[in-house]
Amino acid sequence: MANKVFVGIDTSNYTTSVAICDYEGNILHNFKILLPVKNGERGLRQSDAVFAHIKNLQKISDLIRDNLKDCEIVAIGYSAFPRDVEGSYMPCFLVGESVAKMVAALNNAPIFHFSHQAGHIRSAVYSSGVVIENEAFIAFHVSGGTTEVVKVTPNNNYYIIDIIGGSNDLHAGQAIDRIGVYMGMDFPCGKEMESYAKNNTKKIPQANISVKNFSCNLSGLENLAIKLYESTKDKELTCAFVFDFLGRVLEKITSNIRKEYRTQKIVYGGGVLSNSIIKERLKNKFSDVYFAEPQFSSDNASGTALLTKEKYFGTK
Repeated sequence: MANKVFVGIDTSNYTTSVAICDYEGNILHNFKILLPVKNGERGLRQSDAVFAHIKNLQKISDLIRDNLKDCEIVAIGYSAFPRDVEGSYMPCFLVGESVAKMVAALNNAPIFHFSHQAGHIRSAVYSSGVVIENEAFIAFHVSGGTTEVVKVTPNNNYYIIDIIGGSNDLHAGQAIDRIGVYMGMDFPCGKEMESYAKNNTKKIPQANISVKNFSCNLSGLENLAIKLYESTKDKELTCAFVFDFLGRVLEKITSNIRKEYRTQKIVYGGGVLSNSIIKERLKNKFSDVYFAEPQFSSDNASGTALLTKEKYFGTK
C-alpha cells in the first residue's frame, strides 16, 4: 500500500526548495539548493533566479524520485507570492507554481497556494517546539528579503498575518550580505560571518541603534560596519559588531513587544535568526520565546508542505 504524502514547493530569490510531509505532519524530506551567485555580487536578477530554479528543480527531481518510491501524492502546495498583502509579487515564484500545477494534474491531486512568509512561519512553529492551540502569537520573519514583526492568528487551517513592525529601510539579511560581500565573502554571507564573529576576542564598539516601538532602521549598520572594517581590516571584529548591533535591535523590539503583548508566545524565523549569536542573546534575555531550527529557519518548503496537509484536511 502506497504511503500518502503532501508536497510543498518554494522558489524564493535565494533557494529552490521541495519538502514532503506525511499524514501525521512529519517532515520526511526537506530538499534545498541555493541559487548560485557570482563572486562579488549581492544577489540575482529575477530573470537569472527563474533560470536557476529551473535547473535546480531538475536536480531535486532526481532526489524525489529516489526517495518517494511507493508514495502517493495526496495534495501539493506552493508559495505564490512573498507576503499576504495586496500587490505582493515576485516572478521567481512562477516557477514553483508551474511545477506544482503540472505535478497536481499528473497525480489528479488538489493544489493550494500560500505566501512565502506563511510557509516560513509554519516551518518555524513546526521546528521550534512551540505549542499553538488556535491562539494568536507574535512572529519575527528576519531574512534577506524581509525584516518584519507580525501578529499571527490561526484561522481555518491557515494564518491571518498582520504586520505590526519591522525595518523601515534595509532588511537585516541585506545588511549582512552587503557587508560580507564588501569584505570579500561569498553571497549569502551569514554563515561565514558568524564563524568570523565567534573568533573575535576584542571589545565590540557600541553604536547607537534606532528602534521605535516595534520598528527599526538598519541602513546605518552598513556604513558603520564598513567604516569599522576600513579602519581596522579586522573581519572578526567587524562581523561581531554586525551581529551585536542586530542582536541589540531585536532585543529592544522584543522588549517593547513584551510590554504590550505580555502573554503571547514569540516565534523567531528567517535565515538571519538561524544565527547562534543572536539566538543565544534573545534566549538568555526572554522567556516563552521559540526559535526555528537552522534547517527550518532559512528558506525551505517544509512549512508549505505542512500548510498543504492542513488545508487539505480542512477542506474535507
